[in-house]
Amino acid sequence: MYPISKFCTVLALALPLSQAWALDLTQAYQAALEQDASIKASRAYADAGRENLPLARAQLLPNISASFSRNRNQLDSSTPNILGEQTQSSYSYPSSNDTVSVRQPIYRMGQWAQYRQAQAQVADVEAVLENDLQNLAVKVGSAYFEALLAQDQLALNRSQLSTNNAHLESARRLLAGGSGTRTEVDEAQARLDMGIAQELESLQNVDYTRQQLQVMVNQPLDVLAALDPEKLSLLPPQPASVDAWITRAEQSSAELRALRARVDASGHEVSKARSGHYPTLDAVAQWSRSNSENSVSINSSYETRSVGIQLSVPIFAGGGVNSSVRQALANKERAEQTLEAARRELGVRVYKEFRGVSEGVLRVRALEQAVRSAELAQESSRKSFQGGARTRIDVLNSETAVVVAKRDLAQARYVFLISQLRLQALVSDAGLACIESVNLALKH
Repeated sequence: MYPISKFCTVLALALPLSQAWALDLTQAYQAALEQDASIKASRAYADAGRENLPLARAQLLPNISASFSRNRNQLDSSTPNILGEQTQSSYSYPSSNDTVSVRQPIYRMGQWAQYRQAQAQVADVEAVLENDLQNLAVKVGSAYFEALLAQDQLALNRSQLSTNNAHLESARRLLAGGSGTRTEVDEAQARLDMGIAQELESLQNVDYTRQQLQVMVNQPLDVLAALDPEKLSLLPPQPASVDAWITRAEQSSAELRALRARVDASGHEVSKARSGHYPTLDAVAQWSRSNSENSVSINSSYETRSVGIQLSVPIFAGGGVNSSVRQALANKERAEQTLEAARRELGVRVYKEFRGVSEGVLRVRALEQAVRSAELAQESSRKSFQGGARTRIDVLNSETAVVVAKRDLAQARYVFLISQLRLQALVSDAGLACIESVNLALKH
């Protein structure tokens, strides 16, 4: 074999020899759920967002506070006597003050709007987390099948490289014996050189795609469960209507639910801004006890209890409230238009993936037939070459056609599976059950 090809083969065999872990698609997805850094960040973001609700609820509940103070006071005084002379005196005395107060909001429009806004914000972060989990299934599936495709392409390149090397050796022997042509030798050499370059590129792609998957699962990889064409279920989407899928996506899409929650939150922000025009009413209760409260009540004690309501009425805030309302209305309009844009874009994405699945079935079946036809043409070219009716270049072309057809078929199968995952993710159904159904198409 050609020396560089030997080097490539040794390099490829050395790639997976480190400590590694074999897995299928389901195992990869479950590992990514626990190890993927982006999902960990999404869960932390959701945990932080959920705290908006208890924070807002706290503003509606009683607020109880207590304060206690103990002081040592030094009083120096100067007073005139009947002769007009200043009499100096100095006193040192302790003082204390204990206060307990309770405030219960009765009517605060802004705080109730904030509470309803917090409910919408929690719905938002929950939907964002679900959307990220849906996207993780697509990311893992895409990375897994890209790694398998890279392995398949490497195997095809090596097979073709071995065949080209055999053709080159045969063409050289025939040329040396006087029955071959220099053109056949040069053509075989050119095909071999191109095959070496393609093998190097395939090796790099294998390493990159495996690394991409390894980052998600945070585990070293060894053997990936390969696709079993016999187990691949080539079924069109059910239901078979793209409009039904678009309707389903608009109703269940986690992405749209997050955007709808943001529209609700922005509406409550408008109410919060308008609350600046409204009065607030609180119930207030307070108990206090003081000793030697000031210099004129030394050694005197007071205990006070009070219960009442406190009304605060805003009169003028320099136009700030009106400005806040206009700002909140503009932000609400932006949220509504963002939702509408996402809804329209979602319909386009559903249409694309629906076509990817439905037409992917036809493409895979057509390429399966193309592979069979190319193999028959290859066999015919070999027999015709042996009979003298075809040249070696014709045989090389037929073998290249077989490799191209097999490569396109492998790619079409993986694109079909990825389109399935993407379509399910758009309707928020790309969970473990979906991954396991796709995993059935792998060899175990």
